[in-house]
Amino acid sequence: MAYHSGYGAHGSKHRARAAPDPPPLFDDTSGAYSSQPGGYPAPGADVAFNVNHLLGDPMANVAMAYGSSIASHGKDMVHKELHRFVSVNKLKYFFAVDTAYVAKKLGLLVFPYTHQNWEVQYSRDVPLPPRQDLNAPDLYIPTMAFITYVLLAGMALGIQKRFSPEVLGLCASTALVWVVMEVLALLLGVYLVTVRSDLSTFHLLAYSGYKYVGMILSVLTGLLFGSDGYYVALAWTSSSLMYFIVRSLRTAALAPDNVGGPAPRQRLQLYLTLGAAAFQPLIIYWLTFHLVR
Repeated sequence: MAYHSGYGAHGSKHRARAAPDPPPLFDDTSGAYSSQPGGYPAPGADVAFNVNHLLGDPMANVAMAYGSSIASHGKDMVHKELHRFVSVNKLKYFFAVDTAYVAKKLGLLVFPYTHQNWEVQYSRDVPLPPRQDLNAPDLYIPTMAFITYVLLAGMALGIQKRFSPEVLGLCASTALVWVVMEVLALLLGVYLVTVRSDLSTFHLLAYSGYKYVGMILSVLTGLLFGSDGYYVALAWTSSSLMYFIVRSLRTAALAPDNVGGPAPRQRLQLYLTLGAAAFQPLIIYWLTFHLVR
């Protein structure tokens, strides 16, 4: 009996010594950068984010999902409040768009220099809806562009490991507040220079919201090509938007009722238009520069 117990004890010790080490919880990836001293990647390996990296980053996907929920919730709240205080029939005019109009209007916003006729078309003293007139302002593109901007901002913050619900909410609310402040300033300017035209709050909101298209292009170019691409896209989209705003607002401000008015009033109308256009690049830069590193 003593022999068997001693053999069992000796055998258990032998088995304990022979047991393999447990597998590691995480794989050692330190050898991935062994070709460079200090564990740094090869030069040029991480210069700019490519498309696969943008879409494959789990933090970016989480940020985009959260941004989508914020944008959807905000859209529902806006629609609810608009139905309470705004005529639905008036609002439908600014959303009367189709695919052809959206494509042409986006092209006009990006490259407006070859467009000739900027006057809004009328039929029996009623302006044609946007799907029948490229010069008519709409709220569909600004609304969709704002939602896309929030999603893109969430993805950019996620890639930079700076995403949090508070930061994304602040980014979205800041972009919305700037547009509201700009519209209020334009309304005040129109009142002070006594411009009699068909421009309403919705018209000014549409023209002010078109900047989101340039913001999206600038941020997306910055994520794909780095800061140099961001500044090139910023310069192009800003100049295009300025030209678009000047031509559109000047045509609306210099309506037949305003032509032939006092020269000082016409100068004030021109200054108001140029001021609104010159303010666009500043807002675009302020709302996008922190998303590109």
